[in-house]
Amino acid sequence: MRFLNLLPSRQSKIFGIAFIALLATLFLQFSFNSNKTVPNISQQVNVRLPRYQQYPSLGKKNVAIGGGGYVTGIYFHPKERNLIYIKTDVGGFYRWDAANSSWIPLNEQFTLAQSNYYGGEALALDPKDPNIVYIAVGKYTANWWQHQGTIFKSDDKGNTWTKLNLDLKMGGNEDQRWTGERLAVNPFDTQNLFFGSRQDGLWKSNNGGKTWVEVTSFPPLKDDIGINAITFDKRKPGTIYALAHKKGIYKSIDTGKTWEYLPGSPTEVNRIALGEQNVLYVTHSQGVSKYAKGTWKDITPRGNKIPFNAIAINPRNGNDVLVATFSNLSTEIFHSFNGGSKWIEQKRQANNTVSWWSKYMKSNPSIAAIEFSPWNTNRVWLTDWYGIWRTENINRNRVVWTNYQQGHEEVVTFTLVSTPSGALISGLADVEGFYHDRGLTAYPSKMLSSKPHEFQDTYSIAYCEKNPLKMVRVGGNRHNNTYSGATSNDGGKTWKQFPSFPKNHIATRVAISATNPNLFLVTLSGSQPLRTTNGGASWLPVSGLPDGFNGTWNWTQPFVADKVDGDRFYYYAHGKVYRSTNGGESFQVVSTSLPDADWHSLKTTSGVKGELWLSLDKKGLYHSIDGGENFSRIPGVNRAYLIALGKPKIGKKGNTLYLYGEIANLGKGIFRSLNNGKIWQRISDKNKPIGNDPNVMEASSTEYGLVFIGTNGRGIYYGK
Repeated sequence: MRFLNLLPSRQSKIFGIAFIALLATLFLQFSFNSNKTVPNISQQVNVRLPRYQQYPSLGKKNVAIGGGGYVTGIYFHPKERNLIYIKTDVGGFYRWDAANSSWIPLNEQFTLAQSNYYGGEALALDPKDPNIVYIAVGKYTANWWQHQGTIFKSDDKGNTWTKLNLDLKMGGNEDQRWTGERLAVNPFDTQNLFFGSRQDGLWKSNNGGKTWVEVTSFPPLKDDIGINAITFDKRKPGTIYALAHKKGIYKSIDTGKTWEYLPGSPTEVNRIALGEQNVLYVTHSQGVSKYAKGTWKDITPRGNKIPFNAIAINPRNGNDVLVATFSNLSTEIFHSFNGGSKWIEQKRQANNTVSWWSKYMKSNPSIAAIEFSPWNTNRVWLTDWYGIWRTENINRNRVVWTNYQQGHEEVVTFTLVSTPSGALISGLADVEGFYHDRGLTAYPSKMLSSKPHEFQDTYSIAYCEKNPLKMVRVGGNRHNNTYSGATSNDGGKTWKQFPSFPKNHIATRVAISATNPNLFLVTLSGSQPLRTTNGGASWLPVSGLPDGFNGTWNWTQPFVADKVDGDRFYYYAHGKVYRSTNGGESFQVVSTSLPDADWHSLKTTSGVKGELWLSLDKKGLYHSIDGGENFSRIPGVNRAYLIALGKPKIGKKGNTLYLYGEIANLGKGIFRSLNNGKIWQRISDKNKPIGNDPNVMEASSTEYGLVFIGTNGRGIYYGK
């Protein structure tokens, strides 16, 4: 999950268009344990175990959105023109495709079980060999996060990866992820690497990452930021600098055997850059400092004691320096041509290529990195909270920055809806969501709301089955703790916020009556659900249901409306199914025989009253045809991680059933069934998994075979 809000100190949770064509499929191979225990469920269906049918899969593509996630670093290889990489907090790593002006995602081999590896902690290049690149990966260091981070090596520019033998907690999606770099290759001996960890000290390898040892001579650190940057002096063999975030700067002149503290160095240092004649520039929480001839000097532009982060030195002129403030709203960039003695605030304008990016996003919030191109020093790149920008002339009086987003897809998905009109509507973290009015291969024109950031997140969307132009969604703003919802009368193109909503409550899921668009119910975080009969003008209590799950970072789907009977609603929790037959006024338990599963999804079938599908992850897939009173477990489904119901094939009745999970004798992947789970077809490519915590699956209601999977930081995939 991506714990995001609009403050730079946030800990995330969930943003280039993928260069895609419509004729492609999605899909995956992922690793997880199966649970084959079949509980004693009433009315078990006596059917054959599934037969294998291979469906030719052509790969996977991203729905074009355009950026939307934090790009925390950019890297240039000194020996190969246009060999450029970027690092992101939850979307992995990308390589620049100069011929197509797009970004190639490099984490696509990682499976569901390897979702942790999409957190970008650090990247380092072998300066002598353009083929070799290293990445440090891992999303969180917190105790609740059970996964260890690690380091991977590639000898083919990131097309494939080999895991190295260093497993430590890493925090690619935690505080100070915008600083760096923690991983460095010795330019004089490229078999020698150093990695500065957050919690476990300094580590080194002398054999290209095959083995690692801790550098015990480095002072112990007791904080959650640790060593946030390692820098080699490219002019003096053996000289290394290390930034201990809370302590200051340390220097070694014997390739890390011994270390000395640089007296007077600032604390909370963010980035470091080496100029000519052993001059050191650093940005930190109180400004910008310069170290020359053993003396520190404050060279902060305007003298303001505010945080600075990004810094770059022209590789052909050590006195040509760029720095940027670190602000969650609008970052200032300053340029000096005399080593920081005098600064010029850079006037700039945006040449925006992503239609929905608001003025807020075009002001470069929270710039992480800024770098001169080593091949053309008039050209400068920067990365910020939403993507990647480039200018062709950094020396202009008004610098024009163009964003290059194609291929960089990093949104976190909460919900997806395929409407009867054929439109895809997405509910996302941080950028609210979109009515994808330009299809799947072009950026949507705007976010769902007419006002920028009226909603930061959209958690759930539903439409009225008998009048699908009538829609409802719920969401809110984590940065100021205001939550509500909105309705649409035109199939999701435009939205109007609820006339009222109770304060201090978070609506997490919504279900709308199949026949009455003014009647809908919402679940609340940690509290009892509510219902409205007048489109959100007033709210009434609902009885008989348990309190909703806590918080917003939850992707279970426990709540759904019947798609025929407008008075019926269904709810799953802790092995029980609840049903309302009076428009949601009250619910009664109708089934108690199901397993209890934390990860679950409840869905109803189009055109059929009382038919339900319930996926319970490792506890299987269940089907009811009597309104939830009795369920049958579908044999052979060892894991039902996600499910979707879509348009039937011509000549077939009922919905097409899609499953992201594991089928007995077929393995793990994405499957399709045209006969309610009796026979399954694999429709995924084993060699192209969809990892990074896929959290929602939706199938088109108008186009047979079109399926969408939303992820936790790699956008929305589709295939057909």
